[in-house]
Amino acid sequence: MKCLYCDCTDSKVIDSRSADDDRTIRRRRECTGCGRRFTTYETIEVIPVLVVKNNGTRQAYNAEKVRNGIIKSCEKRPVPMAVIDEVVADISKQIYNSMESEITTKTIGEMVMERLKKVDEVAYVRYASVYRSFKDLSSFMSELKQMMKEEKKK
Repeated sequence: MKCLYCDCTDSKVIDSRSADDDRTIRRRRECTGCGRRFTTYETIEVIPVLVVKNNGTRQAYNAEKVRNGIIKSCEKRPVPMAVIDEVVADISKQIYNSMESEITTKTIGEMVMERLKKVDEVAYVRYASVYRSFKDLSSFMSELKQMMKEEKKK
């Protein structure tokens, strides 16, 4: 690590602490050349995951877009923000742990619906109605009947 003050490349770590909810390590360093101290931060390098949209275009994965979609479907429902954040974090972790460089919007949508079904059935139906773009009442009803069959099996 190069010193900010004298450009010396030799320094020693005096103190290390975790920061940013254990996602970053903050290190206090002392330059062996001039004796001055400075702080560095060490973080995990995140390799971007590209989302392949239905029209074939690609854009970087953005957890905020997933969060906003879930918030919209949970509007006026008794779903705490902490639960929504947990769902988004779980989906993001699954996406990054897959080690894939690309993921389809269809896959992300299925992940969201799988989790929303467990959290709140009304929010699930709202999300599914937009995601699956039900064309008519019969396709919407078939989805509801499927949910009711699953509920009876429990």
